[in-house]
Amino acid sequence: MGKPPVTPKHLFALVLVSFSSFHVPLVGAAGATSGENPFTAPKAYLIRYWNDNIYKVPRSQFLVAKASPLSAAEAASFAQLASQKSLSTHLDPFCKSAHLLCNADQSYAQSNAAQVYKKFEYEGGHGQRDYRRGFRYSSNSATAAHTSTMGKGRRVEAGMFFREKMLKSGVVMPMPDIKDKTPQRAFLPRSIVSKIPFSSSEAPEIKEIFHAFDNSTMETIIYSALRDCERAPSEDETKRCVGSAEDMIDFAVAVLGRSTELRTTENVNGSGKDIMVGNVRGINGGQVTQSVSCHQSLYPYLLYYCHSVPKVRVYEADILDPINKAKINRGVAICHVDTSAWSPTHVAFSALGSSPGKIEACHWIYENDLTWTIAD
Repeated sequence: MGKPPVTPKHLFALVLVSFSSFHVPLVGAAGATSGENPFTAPKAYLIRYWNDNIYKVPRSQFLVAKASPLSAAEAASFAQLASQKSLSTHLDPFCKSAHLLCNADQSYAQSNAAQVYKKFEYEGGHGQRDYRRGFRYSSNSATAAHTSTMGKGRRVEAGMFFREKMLKSGVVMPMPDIKDKTPQRAFLPRSIVSKIPFSSSEAPEIKEIFHAFDNSTMETIIYSALRDCERAPSEDETKRCVGSAEDMIDFAVAVLGRSTELRTTENVNGSGKDIMVGNVRGINGGQVTQSVSCHQSLYPYLLYYCHSVPKVRVYEADILDPINKAKINRGVAICHVDTSAWSPTHVAFSALGSSPGKIEACHWIYENDLTWTIAD
């Protein structure tokens, strides 16, 4: 009996088998971790990871938008290179495909380096990145009319901190500049970031991977992020730096449980201007609760400094144009109820005229920062 004819259906099946066979050796043992399918693109994998780990809460499009743009094949290939410690020899295609910041010195020359880096400086204490010791400030003369001057020549933006009583419908208040001025980057897939060193003891290897020469801007960025992430947590703080969306989900779930929700300010409308507060809703019924706040750190890939924040009240508020009362934004604000352990030099006390433990201190969630709360 002769061989059956090769039909289009058979030919298609043969192509699929050949394609799979071709890619498997590329991945090897380095392709995936924690059950990750090497043939699933990072964004699709993140969506599935959310559905598997977050209980009955719609997935956050904000987080999905920050997932790695790499294809499944690219992710597998770069994961193997990372496992072989060969990423440095493929840095250009890696950075372009993964949407990373790798030529920091050139990028900073094209923007205002000083202004970008100010976003990550903090006031008071030992210079540690700690919600008790202060947040960002502006030294941009263009916003001087919207600031109040403090000591040491620094300008603290009006509206950076405010009292909880300001979160009432009809109140007009200044909103600080909440715009994110850092270069846009994406998360790395866990299959890659887990193979890239991240510690001060491995700094020479990190510098080699990202071509960070001595005394370069990139070297400064790397060491600054490592210092932040390796700082010992405060007495009642749990903290973790995350370079993948999956790691962020894991941290939030570990602190708050599976029924947790990501919240962030909707856009930047009203930034640096007077705004009117519209309808206000207290999360978890406006009760004192715990949240996990995540702040961007400047790094070659998207890196977040996440930490538990105890004794807070979290609010969502409509933000209105004070002239025509039209809704322009939906802001998320956190009020720290217990400030007794904060540094006396915290900018909040200078801005609000008080001292530790005597008042609460509230602030907006800035662009591309976020907070996780127990889902309502």
